[in-house]
Parts: sequence; C-alpha cells; structure tokens
Amino acid sequence: MSKPAVPDGRSTTPDTALRGQLSNLRGLLMLSMVMTESGDERQILHLATTSVPAFGRCHVEGVHFLEGGWQAAVAPTARPEVRAAMESQLNALGRGGGLITVPDQGWGWALPVRSLDECVGHLIVSAGEEPSSDEQFLLQALAQQTGVALANARLHAKERATAEELRTANAALAETLGTLEQTIQIHDRFTRVAVAGEGQEGIATALHELTGFPVAIEDRYGNLRAWAGPNKPDPYPKHPSTRREQMLRRAMREGRPIREGGRLLAISSPRADVLGVLALVDPAGAARDQELIALEHGATVLAMELVRLRSSAETELRLRRDLVEELLSGTDEQSALARAQALGYDLERRHRVIVVEGRGQTQGPEALLHGVRRAVSSTGVGSLLVTRGDTVVVLSDCVVPWDRFRTVVLTELGGGWCRIGVGGPCERLGEFPRSYREALLALKLQRTARGGDCVVSYEDLGVYRILGEVEDPAAVERFVRQWLGSLLDYDASKRSELVTTLSQYLECGGRYEVTAAALSVHRSTLKYRLQRIREISGHDLSDPDTYFNLQLATRAWRTLDALRSSPTAAGDC
Repeated sequence: MSKPAVPDGRSTTPDTALRGQLSNLRGLLMLSMVMTESGDERQILHLATTSVPAFGRCHVEGVHFLEGGWQAAVAPTARPEVRAAMESQLNALGRGGGLITVPDQGWGWALPVRSLDECVGHLIVSAGEEPSSDEQFLLQALAQQTGVALANARLHAKERATAEELRTANAALAETLGTLEQTIQIHDRFTRVAVAGEGQEGIATALHELTGFPVAIEDRYGNLRAWAGPNKPDPYPKHPSTRREQMLRRAMREGRPIREGGRLLAISSPRADVLGVLALVDPAGAARDQELIALEHGATVLAMELVRLRSSAETELRLRRDLVEELLSGTDEQSALARAQALGYDLERRHRVIVVEGRGQTQGPEALLHGVRRAVSSTGVGSLLVTRGDTVVVLSDCVVPWDRFRTVVLTELGGGWCRIGVGGPCERLGEFPRSYREALLALKLQRTARGGDCVVSYEDLGVYRILGEVEDPAAVERFVRQWLGSLLDYDASKRSELVTTLSQYLECGGRYEVTAAALSVHRSTLKYRLQRIREISGHDLSDPDTYFNLQLATRAWRTLDALRSSPTAAGDC
C-alpha cells in the first residue's frame, strides 16, 4: 500500500497523517471556542476566513449572507461579473450549498454557514484542485462552527438589547412613578385648599409652596387678586388692554401654560370666557415639567373657585333684582325686610328711586347696566338696581351730587348720552312705587321737553309736579284744549310745530335770540311762526294774563304728553 503524498513530494506514514488530522481538529476546536466567546460578527468572520488556508489547500472567495449579501469583513472577488455569476449559482443551490464554479479555479464549494436552527449564508472557498475528503470535512466543520458562533453572537446581542430595553423601561417606570407621586401630592394639596375654602389666597400660597416660585393671581384685565412669595411688586404692573387680549387669545389657542416675558401663565377658563390668570414668576426660566403640572392643577382649582364666586355673585344679584322689582311694584313690608336682612342690606334707611337711560357711543344695550353698576359702586349711590326696558332703576340710600353721578356713568359708557330722573324720598317701604313714578315723570318731562341731556329731580319740577299729581287729568286736558286747541289741530293737520315753538318761546321769557337758538331756527322763521300763532289762536302774547295761561297750558300739555309716553321709550340723543 502506497504512502500518502505530501505537498513537497515526501511520503508520510499513516501515523503521521493521523497526528496531523488530530492536530487540525484540535486547532479547529480551539478556534471554535474563541469564535463562540466572541460577540463581534466581524471578528468571527475574520477568524474563520483567515483560518481556511490552515485546514486545506484552499482560499476564501467571500462570505455571502442570505440577508445582507456579501460581507464587508471579508473582501469578495473584485470583479462584479464574477460576483454576479456566483450569486446566481448560490440561488440555484439553495441553503444546502454545494459545488460552485469559480473562474480560474479548478474547484469551488459553497459551504453552508448554519446553526442548529437556520442557515445564515455561505462561505465560498476555492482551490486549484479538489481538496482531500479530510480537508473538506475540516472546511465543513469550520463553516458550521462559524454559523454556531454567529448565532451565539446574535443571541447575546439580542439579550443585551433586551436587557438595555428593560433597564430603559425600568428607568422610565421609576421616573413615571416619581412623577405620579408628585402629581398625587400636588392634587392632594390643592384638594385640601378647595375643601377648606381657602379661596384665591390659599391657591396662590399652595402653588408657591409646591414650586418655590412667587405666584400671582390676576383677573381677566390684569388686576392683582392674590400674591404668594417674596418681592411683591408695588405698584403692581398692568399691561395695556390690547397686549393683554393678545396674550389671552394666544393662551386660549395653545391650551397650555405659556411663557410671557419672565412669567409662566395659565388661564382659568371653564367656558369660552376667561375668568382669571395664574402666573409663576420665573425670570430665569428655571421651571420644569413638575412646575408646569402644578401650575395646570392650580389653574383648574382657580377656575372652580372663580366659577363658585361668580355663581354666588349672580345668585345675589338675582335676589337683589327680585327684591327691587317687588319694592317698585309694591309688596308686603315684612317680607321685603326679611329678604333684605338675608342679603345683609338695611332697607329701613331713607331711599329714593333713580331712573337712568342712555347709551355709549360704541357699546351694546348691556353696557348701560354694567356702566351704571360700576358708577353706583364708585360713587356710593347704592347697591340695589335692576333693568326695566331700556332704563336702569337704582334704589339710592344716600344723596350725592347727581350731576357728578351722571358724569361717572358717561365715563363708564365711554361717551354717548345719558339722562337721569330722580324721584322723591321714601320714608317707608310702601313709598317706593310712588318715588319710581316720580322719577319716571321727571325723566319723561326731560325727554319730551327736547332739552339737553341732564339730571331732573322730581322735587325741582315746580308746576310740572302739581300737574303730574292732579287726580283728574281730564280737567287738565280741557284746560289745554281751551288755550291750545286751535294750534294743536293746526299742527295735526299741517304737521307743523307751532305748539312746540310757543312753549319754547314762553319758557325763554319771550326772548327771540334765545328761543331761535333753542329751536335751531332762524330769527325770521321764529317771527313768522309767532305771527301764525297769533293769527290761528287769536291770543295776544303781550297780555300778562294770556302769557301766564298760555305758559301754564303748554306745561300742562308737556306733562300730559309725558304721562302718556311709555316708561321704557328710548330717548333721542
């Protein structure tokens, strides 16, 4: 039996060949251990491919993975057409690998790189001639150990990624739990404030304690309502209304706390309207998520508090309005006193009824009520008021300069016009209806006289007051017809204003210039009208008795006109 040949042509014995094979197996075992312990795929491929020449007369053409293609850790053949040809053969061979044609090489083989579960790709080797069966066995074992090492590395990488994800999840969970505990603490603190009814001061104090920042609570218009913390500004700054409205619109639009200068702001708006603003004073921008959470909780509790205050105020206003309506209409005195005491109001003081009508230059009808309410509060006129038609009725418990009160109302309306009628004093509850009628009469006479807007007190009406209290208006009507009948008929048929002209002439003391100015007519027009009055009525205006009776008749005519007019008729400005 011939001995196996060796590459240098020398013969060797079977024992020598066996020892060489065992040495190769031992080397493969050591290589397998090194690759298995490695977690780097590039290093595993490098160890495997550089060891191929040690196990046979072969060299590596490349490593091709089923997912990922040619591996950069092992430089494949440089010619693209050769790579394409080998890829085509690999697709035909499938995952089991096998004989492959490599240009310029006598033998080529695609060794499957696989683990126990799957094949990841192929290790392509080539040689000038087919290696021995022992060498092929070693190459196959090397490819299989490479697959196991790669699978092991991927498993370890997956475990490391899973462990990292778990650590990240645990850290996030711990942070979430911490945030939740702090949120619960914030919620509990504000709940105690709400339950204890500590109001806006309590809310500001709680937010200051939770965040460490100074806290301000403002109304919609920027007025300070509560403060907690150091360095309270004095006076408190207030931005222009235009800038304030822009800020409120931006906060409403974003729906979360916003930064405005050196402050973080959260608005309290349970409905479409803004009730208040909660502010953290933070010029350095040091507030973080936890402070924002506390600010949002505080804004919610503030909204609840402001809604409660508004509801209480609206309830009290309704009760006060009902009380005023009953007093003006006439009611049981004991019942009215009991209701007034429940509201904390002394109804047994001396009162008088005031009726206000007017309109701002650009404001709607509701503006009159709000303007009168603010004017009443600032001047101390009273606190009981109600709207009736286009007028506001006030029960005044003090005497003030009424012209000054009218000026304040006009200021609150932002300009426009305003008339006020003041009734006589009420010594008893039953006299409120009478004082209301007197105030209405004073207002109506001012309106029908077409004079300037002013304040008219019933006590200053003079003869109008007597005419207004006549029990038989028909007698007054007959007196008016006796002296002015022909003129009234002429005005009705011709749509002229002779009676108005006569009344103004008599009230101006017969002075032409003053009368013409009051009527806004030319002096010659006035003379013509007076001449027509003499011709139609037949009265001599120069006679003292005639002058007196005509003036009394025109005043009676105005009084009757005022008594007939609607209590809620709007005046002309």
